[in-house]
Amino acid sequence: MNNAITDVAGLRVGHYTNREDATGCTVILCEEGAVAGVDVRGAAPGTRETDLLRPGQLVERVNAILLTGGSAFGLEAAGGVMRFLAERGRGYDVGVTRVPIVPAAVIFDLSLGNPHAYPTSEAAYRACQEASRGAIAEGSVGAGTGATVGKALGLQYATKGGLGTCSQQLPSGLIVSSLMVVNAVGDVVDPISGRLLAGVRLSKGGFADSSVLLKGGTAGVESPAANTVIGVVATDAPLNKEQANRVAQVAHDGLARAVRPAHTMADGDTIFVISVPGPNATAASIGPSELTAVGVAAAEVVAEAIVRAVTLAEGLLGVPSARSLGVV
Repeated sequence: MNNAITDVAGLRVGHYTNREDATGCTVILCEEGAVAGVDVRGAAPGTRETDLLRPGQLVERVNAILLTGGSAFGLEAAGGVMRFLAERGRGYDVGVTRVPIVPAAVIFDLSLGNPHAYPTSEAAYRACQEASRGAIAEGSVGAGTGATVGKALGLQYATKGGLGTCSQQLPSGLIVSSLMVVNAVGDVVDPISGRLLAGVRLSKGGFADSSVLLKGGTAGVESPAANTVIGVVATDAPLNKEQANRVAQVAHDGLARAVRPAHTMADGDTIFVISVPGPNATAASIGPSELTAVGVAAAEVVAEAIVRAVTLAEGLLGVPSARSLGVV
């Protein structure tokens, strides 16, 4: 166990990181195909291929999930993942060829670094080439490179966000893991103690409470889509499409525990769920009690990955991290 999303067998993760321009992307490869679901809670999402993940749609499996910076421009990067998979004959069989299924979600990181730089198709292709099954780099890497949090008073008071991953094994032996990119307008808190870990910095030290600022109407948001927490929950539990969507809904509980406030009009909070059953899976789906256990674990690993994203981040281009501020 690497305490990473790659603890689910069959997954590989790769990053493309551009620290100079403060952007990047992360790809989660499941080349053999994985049942997937999604839940979008934020009011300002940037996504691709999410409709086909709803129950009742034709396509059941995805071949990769792309998380990327660059706002809507970054969605272009999905083409590089498709090219990588197509070269290997992966994708949905349409008779004359196979079409790789690559849902994606973006964060807005254009305010930090070069606003005209974003991950391209070639960048995502390189991330696929470097994807591995082992430990995953966390913090200011991949899609989390240009991420920031606590922007209720603007970027000048923000703290560095980032990317985090973690996993846990249930008593049944099932593994539930997550990889999250944290770029919220709100603050990140320890979900157990409630201690604020990253958010709106005060000139005298410490943090303001973003919820208080936003409720008071004195705070603004520099861009209506300048934020977002996005991520993937993965499990080797054999979920069907409806169950994957249900787990995605429950996983947002973990986001709300660690990010305050969450799901705002200025966030595009999106969580994908992928199911890659292990070789010992004997059924097409699990029962209600097992599904509940997977959902409970999903919320926990989402919250933990969010905390790891900000506590492992490094300061970049003038935005300090929780670590450089001495918070952790």
